[in-house]
Amino acid sequence: MQPVFVEQFFKEVAEIAGKIDYYKIEKMVNALVQVREQGGRLFLIGVGGSAGNCSHAVNDFRKICGIEAYTPVDNVPELTARANDEGWETIFSAWLKTSRLNSRDVILILSVGGGDQEKGISTNIIAAVDVAKAEGATILAILGKETGYTAQHADVAVVVPIVHPTRITPHSEAFQGVVWHCLVSHPRLQIKATKWESVSDNVASQPA
Repeated sequence: MQPVFVEQFFKEVAEIAGKIDYYKIEKMVNALVQVREQGGRLFLIGVGGSAGNCSHAVNDFRKICGIEAYTPVDNVPELTARANDEGWETIFSAWLKTSRLNSRDVILILSVGGGDQEKGISTNIIAAVDVAKAEGATILAILGKETGYTAQHADVAVVVPIVHPTRITPHSEAFQGVVWHCLVSHPRLQIKATKWESVSDNVASQPA
């Protein structure tokens, strides 16, 4: 059997990689360099598969880049208590308020749609954006749609190009990982070598 679907999927991946806005990713680098230099914090926000990406990304920003980073999705007891006692919409905004989010901080939202108030989708992300705007924090985002609430209010929003209308979610969530790994590998951000590269005999001879 020929891998027709697999081949098509990876053609779409290559197309996205060629179309994504590199300049906006570089703007994210600038914002993250600034947050580290001014002693601010990075908070990552996401739901579903994007929440899992938030946990992974926090590790990378802390360990590889030396940025003080957190995500509320790592604290399941608090997350579920807030959802149960106060409502789903407050799980991020109340957490950010308790963390005393301020103008030196950055929130990085990982999301497919970025929230839609009228349709009642990802209203917790919308509330987090509103808190960040009110406190003067910088809002970064890696998204799958340019029409959502986050894309309209972020300081920098990298939107994963739509190359197939039925595969927006898998490509968006996959490229969240591609983009953040680009960020933590950027020479202006990376301060510590990743493990396997640090023990490889070939790394030293490779161009940057």
